[in-house]
Amino acid sequence: MQNFEYMAPADLATAVQALGTQRGLADILAGGTDQMSLMKERIHTPTRLVSLRNIAQLRGITSARGGVRIGATATIAELQGSKLVAGKYNALTQAAEGVTSPQMRAMGTVGGDLLQRPRCWYFRNGFGLLGMDAAGKSLPPQGENQYHAILGNKGPAYFVSASSFAPALIALGAKVKVQGPDGAREIDAADLFQIPKNGQERESSLAVNEILVEIAVPDAGKFKTATYEVRQRKLMDWPLATASVALEMSGSNVKSARIVMGHVAPIPWRSSEAERALVGKSVSEASAAAAGKAAVASATPLSRNKHKVRLAEIAVKRAILRASGKELA
Repeated sequence: MQNFEYMAPADLATAVQALGTQRGLADILAGGTDQMSLMKERIHTPTRLVSLRNIAQLRGITSARGGVRIGATATIAELQGSKLVAGKYNALTQAAEGVTSPQMRAMGTVGGDLLQRPRCWYFRNGFGLLGMDAAGKSLPPQGENQYHAILGNKGPAYFVSASSFAPALIALGAKVKVQGPDGAREIDAADLFQIPKNGQERESSLAVNEILVEIAVPDAGKFKTATYEVRQRKLMDWPLATASVALEMSGSNVKSARIVMGHVAPIPWRSSEAERALVGKSVSEASAAAAGKAAVASATPLSRNKHKVRLAEIAVKRAILRASGKELA
C-alpha cells in the first residue's frame, strides 16, 4: 500500500477542503470495507485519506419530514436494527438482510454502500473503470462477462452497479444531500449515479470535493414495498440480479409502481416498461410475470451472461409478489 497522509476532521467544511480539487490525490474513508481493498490492490493510490469518523452530522438514523433520515456513516447494522426502518420500509430492510457478513454489517456504512466502486474484475485487476487493454480495446464484451451488465450496456461501460441499497432507495423515492465547497445540495437518489462516457468519469455524479451527507426517505405508508435478490450463494457475495418495488394500490389494482433493478446495469435500472405493464392490474402471478418480462424486454446480454436476463425477470416478478403479500413458497 502506498504511503498516505491521514486526516480526521471534526466538521464537514474542513473535510471538504481537505479533499482538494484534483481527483486521485485524496480519498474519503468511512467504514473502509472497500477503500482498504482498493488501496491494497493499488487501484486507488491517494496521498491523503480523509476520515469521516469524527463528523457527528453524518451519523445516526432519525425521524425527519414525516419519513426517516439516514446519516451517510450509519452502519448497515444500525440500519438493520432501527425501529424507524423495520416494518415501514420493507424494501430497505430486505436489501440489508442480503448483507450476511457480520463484519460488513458492523463496519460498512450506508453511504459507503451507495458509493462503492464496481466489482468488475477488469477494473479490480487494473484495466480501468471501462476495462480497456493497452490498445484501447474493451475487454468485457467478448471476455469473462458472466456478471456484467445486460441493460444500459451499449458501451463503453459494462460493469454493474454494486450497491445493495440504491434500488430500494430509488423505489422509495429517496433524496440524498451532498456537501461541497459551495454548500449543500439535494438530489434524487437516482441522480447520484451515472454511466461514464470515458475513463476519466466516475460512476457517481459527485464532484471530487463533494461528500454524501445523508439520505432522506419519505413516508412509505401508502406503498407496499419489497426487495428480492437472486444469489449464487447466501454467504458473503454480491447478487446476480435484484429488484426493489414500491406499489401504490387502489383497491385490488396497482395505481402506481416504481420498479428498480440492481446488478444488471452500470446504474440502478428503473424499468418504466415493467411499471406500465403492472399499473391498472391486480397483482397475480400472471401480472407479476408479465411485468418481469417487460423489465428485460430490451436487455442485450453479452457473450456469457444471457442467464442474467432470466434471473432479472424472476427478481422483478418475485419482488412484486413479495410486496403484495403473495410471495410464492
